[in-house]
Amino acid sequence: MRIIPLLVLILLYPLLSEAQKSHLNLIPKPDKVTYGEGSFQIAPNVALYSTETFAEASALLKEYPQLQTAPLEIVKKVNKKYQHGIRLFPAEQVDKIPANGFRLQIDASGILIKANEPQAMIHGLYTLIQMGMLQNNPLELPQLTIDDKPRFNYRGLHLDVSRHFMPLSFVKKYIDIMALYKFNHFHWHITDGAGWRLEIKQYPELTQKAAWRNYSNWKAWMNNGRQYVEQGTPNASGGFYTQAEARELVAYAAQKGITVIPEIEMPGHSEEVLAVYPQLACSGAPYTQGEFCVGNEETFTFLKNVLDEVLAIFPSEYIHIGGDEAEKKHWKTCPKCQALREQKGLKDEDELQSYAIQQMDEYLQSKGRKLIGWDEILEGGLTKGATVMSWRGEEGGIKAASMGHDVIMTPGSYLYFDSYQTDPRTQPEAIGGYLTLDKVYAYNPVPKELDADKAKHIRGAQANVWTEYMPTYQHVEYMTFPRALALAEVNWTSQETRNWLDFKERLQQHYKLLQQLDVNYYRPSYNVVSEIIFNKERLSNTLMLTAEQLVPNIYYTTDGTEPSHRSTPFTNPIEFTTTTLIKAASFIDSARVSPVEEIKLDIHKAIGKKVFYNNSWDGYPAEKELTLTNGVVGGLSYHDGQWQGFTKNFDAYIDFERREEIKSVAMRFMQIPGPGVFFPGEFQVFLSDNGKNYREVGTLKNLEDGKDPSLKFKTFEIKLEKPQMARYIKIVASNVQKGFLFTDEIVVY
Repeated sequence: MRIIPLLVLILLYPLLSEAQKSHLNLIPKPDKVTYGEGSFQIAPNVALYSTETFAEASALLKEYPQLQTAPLEIVKKVNKKYQHGIRLFPAEQVDKIPANGFRLQIDASGILIKANEPQAMIHGLYTLIQMGMLQNNPLELPQLTIDDKPRFNYRGLHLDVSRHFMPLSFVKKYIDIMALYKFNHFHWHITDGAGWRLEIKQYPELTQKAAWRNYSNWKAWMNNGRQYVEQGTPNASGGFYTQAEARELVAYAAQKGITVIPEIEMPGHSEEVLAVYPQLACSGAPYTQGEFCVGNEETFTFLKNVLDEVLAIFPSEYIHIGGDEAEKKHWKTCPKCQALREQKGLKDEDELQSYAIQQMDEYLQSKGRKLIGWDEILEGGLTKGATVMSWRGEEGGIKAASMGHDVIMTPGSYLYFDSYQTDPRTQPEAIGGYLTLDKVYAYNPVPKELDADKAKHIRGAQANVWTEYMPTYQHVEYMTFPRALALAEVNWTSQETRNWLDFKERLQQHYKLLQQLDVNYYRPSYNVVSEIIFNKERLSNTLMLTAEQLVPNIYYTTDGTEPSHRSTPFTNPIEFTTTTLIKAASFIDSARVSPVEEIKLDIHKAIGKKVFYNNSWDGYPAEKELTLTNGVVGGLSYHDGQWQGFTKNFDAYIDFERREEIKSVAMRFMQIPGPGVFFPGEFQVFLSDNGKNYREVGTLKNLEDGKDPSLKFKTFEIKLEKPQMARYIKIVASNVQKGFLFTDEIVVY
């Protein structure tokens, strides 16, 4: 968030709050709303009319609990007789309603929804239902006309039930919330190495054993042998969905306008299958690999037999086959795989994977379906009808769209909801990453690199909810909502119409709605977040203090004392031209409701000086040579462009170009062991007058073992007993863990 927009929000909050009383707070934001005068009071047993086309959709009005209608009357021909009550009627040519759009009109005569197709009518009904849920009196609605349509035809939300099995009742609840916010595709990740979750009658061991393991918690299972156990053993933990239950969910979702897309992982992420059917592995032994042997014809027999049963349950156009993260190393030494490669004239293992994907694609197409997979399916070539989910950034999606393939955008940096959504130091353990609500909202699924002709292949976007660190459905809710509401608007509302401040204002009313639905959503934090803009010309820091609250009450001090409600209130950005320590916290009246945040603003001697690297950065250049002396500190994520990453020892020096008095040298490092980021083992500082002969002036040893999985920051500072004169400062920080060292600034006084 930038400073000016937040100031606008603060100044406009009284006006926004007043407007909220008379305007809608719908999410996603409608395309066009025209307000009338007054309101419409819904009477008990209000008449309900529908043509046959929309009769089934009319049942959704049961989700408007305060609304009691007369029995549905099927209208064969719309005429003047039906000019009151609630009416679900087809659009006429004169209405000029797009094929996928709807019109919701509320006036003195009642409620009229028009659409061309049942799917669009469902969207209109959920707009009405959501409107009722947001009203103080659900039976009194404002008179208005809403004309609306989606930006994208694919609006997806994913759920991984392999790592942690989720009860069917929760999956239905998940569908309920998706429908309310106009998602229309549910990507059900039902097989993976942690467990097979769908009954396959021809292969009963998939659910008798591969669905059960000896630890309920995925991380404990991963760290303790990764074994599967027979259903019914005392320590068996897991579960699966019967085919009847899967059909029940498919029908349940379809009533709400949602298509269920199953994912059956292949050729990788299949450890659970190969544990019970080891003849499908290259080694022929269980617990040796996660990839099917693609040189074994029995592999394709198995996969086609499984897909036959899957196709009989799921009528979706798409069937997801995964296709990601296959190691392929076993194929290199497997006689069967190498024989197939030579027989088919395939040059490498990428083309071997491509061959396997194409076999399944052709099989699905022969059944009238389409294959969809993660962007690795591009490796080695792709059949014409396949659709790509771009998760490793947008590059795969850009490449696929340029080749004429349809694309669903799911980039990890914007749409992986297993990432931390706020300061990781305050949150339950997650897989890593840092994805805030406003960053989700800022995403545009159409990359600027694509021209209009290629951009048409971007069918929409999807968020992925991987559950390695979500052992319960309550935790899934916590990680998914309200971020999913931001994606709902990204997918539905036109790019030009979307506005973060407007969305954030409307979102305040949806917290109440999520409470009504008993959703364990992530509550906005009172914790103070700082944003510092360094001005290199003025050598000054401009400080902005915010919190996730709509309009937080933040008080701060600059004299080292703890802030209270009597301290200085933060209202506008503050510029500091000297080194300053700020302490800030949020308050409700006189009560402090957040920890005290300490922000050190350094105006130090090394700012603007050039850094020379004996060991260069690796993979994370940030601002290259300008990074470590630009006066800008890093944030909570090493992806923010201010953290520089090193896989070797950090070894660099600064040339002041003349002798300077040195009192202290410090650097801040990050540690988050999950993705392999650690503090240095030792931090050493050397001084020199000629850049050749250095003298050591201090060493600090890190005593932490790196086993604590939480995010930490540590400043390593060498304070000289007496100031020394030197032209050069060299710093060496040892990478004893052989992971990444991340640092953001060299601070010299």
